Amino acid sequence: MAESIQKIKEQLQAASIQELPAFIEAYSADIRGGVQKLITAAEKRLESHEKEVIRTENLKHYEREYAAFAHICGIDEVGRGPLAGPVVAGAVILPKDCDILYINDSKQLSEKKREELYDIIMEKAVACGIGYATPERIDEINILQATYEAMRDAIRSLKVQPDILLNDAVTIPGVNIKQVPIIKGDAKSISIGAASIIAKVTRDRLMVEYDKVFPQYDFAGNKGYGSAAHIQALKKFGPTPIHRRSFIHNFVQEN
Repeated sequence: MAESIQKIKEQLQAASIQELPAFIEAYSADIRGGVQKLITAAEKRLESHEKEVIRTENLKHYEREYAAFAHICGIDEVGRGPLAGPVVAGAVILPKDCDILYINDSKQLSEKKREELYDIIMEKAVACGIGYATPERIDEINILQATYEAMRDAIRSLKVQPDILLNDAVTIPGVNIKQVPIIKGDAKSISIGAASIIAKVTRDRLMVEYDKVFPQYDFAGNKGYGSAAHIQALKKFGPTPIHRRSFIHNFVQEN
């Protein structure tokens, strides 16, 4: 008696990528339409995985170029533009044989995928560091200088000293480590992409916590950015302690 299509479907759902070729071979001769649809789904999944492997390998271009350096660190920041909350920088040193797939510019990923990758990066990375600049500090020294400060803090918090920094677009002053600024680096370097993910997830989680303290502003939804509802709440309720005074003067007048 032929195996039921439902059982075969359950096998496919449970199969790892490595098991897909054997699955396809085992059932390719089954002419039932439902089975052939499952075979097609398995082939598409395998093809998608192979494309992602190629994309990820292409993301390692700079890591290969600077492979002579033992510890290559990607640097990126999140939160330059919001009206509220800190700017957060991430620093990540990935292993030379890094096999993490789906790393990309954090803005190109869904929240669910970012959260998944955050856990994987934190588990597999040689070292991860996070740096912050508070709203008060942003107002005091301006957003660019505060971003540099957060990046320096992220580097200092690493448990392993990097030999070279791959930065998203900037050269960080006051750092005595070789730096390579890469325009749109979070989409061109796996190390910078990983840094962008841990910075984004860290900051988003922080803004969700702030939402519990200041629920009128929907920080969980807008993450401090100037959405229409956020600006309306700002005008109605005034600024919170986490608002950047230098960013909100167009919306509220303070004495």
